[in-house]
Order: sequence, then structure tokens, then C-alpha cells
Amino acid sequence: MIKKSDVEHVALLARLELSEEEKELYTKQLSDILEHAQTLNKLDTENVPPTAHVLPLKNVFREDEVGDHLDPEKALSNAPDKEESFFRVPKIV
Repeated sequence: MIKKSDVEHVALLARLELSEEEKELYTKQLSDILEHAQTLNKLDTENVPPTAHVLPLKNVFREDEVGDHLDPEKALSNAPDKEESFFRVPKIV
């Protein structure tokens, strides 16, 4: 059960100014959420395998394949600064 002092403490940590009405509202709402979570704890999950994600995941990346590449001269044609066949950029330390 959430107490009003808990809501005030979290509001202080989050640097939120709450009115008395908001404190009462959030106290009730958070208590209702925790009460609902407690009803979920009563469910029988004995034969339910643990999962990390509700949907099956698969690798969505494409296969690496050799293909046509952009000509270096064309790639560098609009570069503001270049050196040989490279983009020249400011040094960042």
C-alpha cells in the first residue's frame, strides 16, 4: 500500500511540486497499480516457460554480400575537404 508520504518523497526526488489533490490522486492510483500487480502474482505460472520477450525474435539483418560500390571519386566529388581518396575532417581529441 502506497502512503501519501511515499508520493511526497518521490515527488521531492523528481523535483515535482504537487498540490494536495494531486498527492491524493497519485496515492490512490499507485495503490491501485500495486494491488493489480498483487492479483497477477496469484496466477498459476507453474507450466509457463520463462521468456525474455513475448514475441519470437529472429535476426533481422541481411546477409553480407559483395556488390557494386560507389566509385571513390564520385563519393568524394562533393566533399568540402579531401586527401587522396579519403574524406578529410577536423581532428577531434
